[in-house]
Amino acid sequence: MVLTGVGVEHDDLVNFAKKHFVEDKPIWVQNNHLTLPNSPVKIDHSVAQYTGGLIKVNKDLSDVSLGPTPMPELAHFVLGIESCSHQHDDFIAVCVLTMMMGGGGSFSAGGPGKGMYTRLYTNVLNSFHWIHNATACNHAYGDTGIFCIHASSHPSQMRDLVDVITREFVGMAGIIEESELARAKKQLQSMLLMNLESRPVVFEDIGRQVLATGHRKRPEEFMEKIRAIKADDIRCVASRMLQSIPSVAALGDLKKLPEYQLIESALSSRDGKLPRRGGRFSVFH
Repeated sequence: MVLTGVGVEHDDLVNFAKKHFVEDKPIWVQNNHLTLPNSPVKIDHSVAQYTGGLIKVNKDLSDVSLGPTPMPELAHFVLGIESCSHQHDDFIAVCVLTMMMGGGGSFSAGGPGKGMYTRLYTNVLNSFHWIHNATACNHAYGDTGIFCIHASSHPSQMRDLVDVITREFVGMAGIIEESELARAKKQLQSMLLMNLESRPVVFEDIGRQVLATGHRKRPEEFMEKIRAIKADDIRCVASRMLQSIPSVAALGDLKKLPEYQLIESALSSRDGKLPRRGGRFSVFH
């Protein structure tokens, strides 16, 4: 457990900690019946083994609308590849890449221009009106991580949706404009600093960093690391991630969802396009 304090005198915080966490005995010490007898504490020292794979949940989502406003029937698709842990040297580059991909819903509730310059807006949502959502995210843990894009469309467009998303994945390791890289870095820096204006977020930031590494890094250190990211760093980390086995999750009417092997082939191809149905085209029968 980590006890953090923001805007409080150090000695006062120490005294409160002693009073409430040292002098007052915990309830499991006061009442032995709350603990199992002879149960040693087992610490899990295992390391995560990323395997990839496919999970499909076929479900009828045609009647999910509530109230008089009808909602379109959607099928949801998430494609993920292994990224890195939050202690890895590539972590900051992955964060910048996530901001560069960006995305969101086809309707921006924040008003015109909100997030419209990220790749998933310019290349996907603004180009294909039938795609309802395309959002990039990265989940980082102590031993590994996973970079994902979640997308949704009408079930009849699922194959085309997967084709668009796999092309965006492969494109991450291609040409990166200086303007989009600079914009992503500024967005990431701004988000970090604005979040730290909230005391609850500062508490959480201190606690998580101390639990993970034993100490807290100052925001200035992260600012400098973000500033130092180059286009080659993004291409390098994207190329490495694309070598991992894909993770696919899908929900809804999935009749048009391509086979897992086709998605895997698309990610390992030069352009990211799904292979044609039935293999190579031939004029001979």
